[in-house]
Amino acid sequence: MRFRTLCLLTVRVVVVGGGMAGLGAALALARDGHEVTILERDDTPMPDSPEEAFSHWERRGAPQVHHSHAFLARLRQLLLERAPDVRDALLAAGATELHFTDNLPDTLSDRDPRAGDDQLVALACRRTTFEWVLRRCVLAEAGVTLRHGVVADGLVARGATGGVPVVTGVRAGADVLNADLVLDARGPRSNSDDWLAAIGAAPVPEVLHESGIVYFSRFYRLDAGASFPATTGPVAGDLGYLKFAVFMGDNRTFSVTYAVDAHDDDLRRRLARTAPFEAAARALPFTAPWRTEIAAQPITDVAVMAGLRNRYRPLVVDGQPLVSGFAAVGDASVCTNPLYGRGCSLALVHAFGLADSLRTHGSDVHAFAVAFGEFTERELVPWFRNAVLQDEQSRAMAASATATSESSAEDPRAFMREVFRDGLLPAVRTSPAVYRAFLRWFNLLEQPEALMTDAEVVAAVLATYQDRENRAPEAPLGPDRTEFDAALNA
Repeated sequence: MRFRTLCLLTVRVVVVGGGMAGLGAALALARDGHEVTILERDDTPMPDSPEEAFSHWERRGAPQVHHSHAFLARLRQLLLERAPDVRDALLAAGATELHFTDNLPDTLSDRDPRAGDDQLVALACRRTTFEWVLRRCVLAEAGVTLRHGVVADGLVARGATGGVPVVTGVRAGADVLNADLVLDARGPRSNSDDWLAAIGAAPVPEVLHESGIVYFSRFYRLDAGASFPATTGPVAGDLGYLKFAVFMGDNRTFSVTYAVDAHDDDLRRRLARTAPFEAAARALPFTAPWRTEIAAQPITDVAVMAGLRNRYRPLVVDGQPLVSGFAAVGDASVCTNPLYGRGCSLALVHAFGLADSLRTHGSDVHAFAVAFGEFTERELVPWFRNAVLQDEQSRAMAASATATSESSAEDPRAFMREVFRDGLLPAVRTSPAVYRAFLRWFNLLEQPEALMTDAEVVAAVLATYQDRENRAPEAPLGPDRTEFDAALNA
């Protein structure tokens, strides 16, 4: 079943970039009756199957496709509400649904269902499979044209109105594609600020925070007859010197991912090789069952990705658009550290928000730009700020593992990190309210601040923190650095 809403005004749209954000925008806009042309720089004809997409789809412009991805509960909920056929097609292609409340932690004594549990469901899928399914759905839409192997290299604009240039199309080599709206969906490396400067737009006030980490991923497939280990919630942790996570995929696949400080040359060098990568997985209690207790074979080498960042480029400043007839969607507008797994989910949220803004204000380009800017500020920017804060807290926690309670009392940020470590995380394992609130936050179902504005959650966290001296010491998430180095050396 497909939901379609025809607009009174048909808009010619050129989408630059055929990844998650570009395909999501094309789907939402086409189903509103608009004419959409997608320009994808990679010469990437459609593979015949998800497996061919994973093994043979050339995506040089999107190296992240062969890394771990999370498709969070908010994305699944969005598909159920706006594009249920896409969700159905994903399941038919081998994706599965992860119901977080089906396997509650043993430490939760109250195991009764609660309102909202039906929303705590994520999709387990490889990025290439999701994109393959989404592209098939998009190409089935009337009014959509995909041109792969086409590189857009600039905007075409007419004279500025009130100092604001009006984009009328995009250049691709010697060709010019006319459009009422050009969408930049080129991801976190987009140079739209250069494009806009070239047509006389005011400078884009970019906000950029480097994450300071490097990412390592490897994929595996279960042997016939083998089963995944039992899990309760996300399999992930932070040892200070190393972050780790396991991601479920489609068609009996999964991946293991590490993240290390970009300046840790020793770990960067070693984890890029398969033998130390596997030794690391066996050395970590949370990842070891995935490599020692089940029969699964590697299906890739180790993929490495650096230069991960949080970046926001607002195109509306103080309520005034910097440009007319142009918008950025997904990571080209707001990107967050991929360690937190939010990029694909927020890209689709952004895409449908853009279509809604155009449906409401399509005949008023100024009002459309303002409305879409407000949507971006409301729905995406809080997660950008949260990712920046999480990165800062992670670095500080790694640097101050031996901080005293006195220093924490003198530093409000250090105190909050202590409450997070000794209050929130233990309460997630013992309080059904905190467990669900944490999962709703993790899955983007609530705004970031909602986690600590719920009275029941705050009371449980503070009670757990105040009782920290009486609790048995927490079992370590993994070895210390010396032990970890020894495991890799072995």
